[in-house]
Amino acid sequence: MAQTSNPSPRPFSYPQPGAALHCDGVSLESLARRFDTPLYVYSAGQILARLRLFQQALAGRDHLVCYAVKANSALAILKLLAQNGAGFDIVSGGELQRVLAAAPDAVSRVVFSGVGKTAAEIDLALKTGILQFNVESEAELKLLAARARKFKIRARFALRVNPDVFADTHPYISTGLREHKFGIDIRLARAIYKEAANDRWLEAHGISVHIGSQIRSAVPFGAAIERVSKLVQQLSRKGIALQSIDAGGGLGIDYHAGVFDAAAKVEEYAAALEHALGDFKGRLLIEPGRFLVAQAGVLLARVLYVKRNGKKTFVITDAAMNDLIRPALYQAWHEIVPVRTRIGKGAGKPRIVDVVGPVCESGDFFARDRKLAPVEPGDLVALLDAGAYGMAQSSNYNTRPRAAEVLVEGNKARLIRRRESMEDLLSPEVL
Repeated sequence: MAQTSNPSPRPFSYPQPGAALHCDGVSLESLARRFDTPLYVYSAGQILARLRLFQQALAGRDHLVCYAVKANSALAILKLLAQNGAGFDIVSGGELQRVLAAAPDAVSRVVFSGVGKTAAEIDLALKTGILQFNVESEAELKLLAARARKFKIRARFALRVNPDVFADTHPYISTGLREHKFGIDIRLARAIYKEAANDRWLEAHGISVHIGSQIRSAVPFGAAIERVSKLVQQLSRKGIALQSIDAGGGLGIDYHAGVFDAAAKVEEYAAALEHALGDFKGRLLIEPGRFLVAQAGVLLARVLYVKRNGKKTFVITDAAMNDLIRPALYQAWHEIVPVRTRIGKGAGKPRIVDVVGPVCESGDFFARDRKLAPVEPGDLVALLDAGAYGMAQSSNYNTRPRAAEVLVEGNKARLIRRRESMEDLLSPEVL
């Protein structure tokens, strides 16, 4: 992580040698004392800065940035984004309920994606007046039409087409090939739009595409939108004029140390989309999630033990795979740094260690064979880039309460989710 005056991709820094790591103007040590650990900490300033990068890069075109709620669904973060002009991409009725709770005035800026929408979820979305349904199968479109007819509410939809574009990313988060469960074969879309035009309760509002997540190059985004743009032109010639193209999300970040030029990445991405859109005059929707929130967050943990087994050294923390499952699930890399670095003669040399949690699984690890500055029991460590798919994927495995969450705004911090209690965990159960 950059500790100089160079631009940093993260809002976390050491103000001076030997000082504690800060999130913007707040010491992480002070947050651990106030709120205990494990603890998620987010920078509001960083989240808004990333949102503005997209808004500024697309300022010359009618557009809407629809934040992917699945990345981090904290109500305070949803409210923050809505207050600054964002819409939302949801994939469940539960996520829609979160938007309604945090920012009810933003419901008209919601797009509903996902391959398994239920009738109850569709009904809720129809009644609340979302922007559009991103429909992923012919069967879903038929259900949407039936529910719209029942309530006499015209349903705006976009077919999520599968452009068969390869994206160089983890296979679990690649979604743009024909063998994936997502979307409709782009070759079948024209016939589906034509048939839907005969249903008075369906409005062909747009077209959608999403090829995957954590994609570092703008090239596959451009290739996907080029194919979509050709289809939009073909539909227009048949009298079906679509008002929006939803380019999905998936723009990636750099989880490793060093300088990451977020502004340049967004400009490259926006330029690729603009070129591919050609003469399209409608509205562009995009669905960033990770890019907005990942580098704005850390998981703060306390070292419980430092243990040697043979040649291996284990740093055991009070955070575990139930708090952040990405390393165990995806073999994902997260930079790990001491919250306070030792300086001078007592600094010691970095050691090769495994950073692990207390969950009863060998897969409960954050890093293996990682070079880490010396830490001792009681020290704090920060797992960087944990703002996306950290808390959102957390669980109560081993009957562990989920972590608290804190939002930092400048030099102030506030609790946005309290730590779960045992009463919270046991209350739904019946003896």
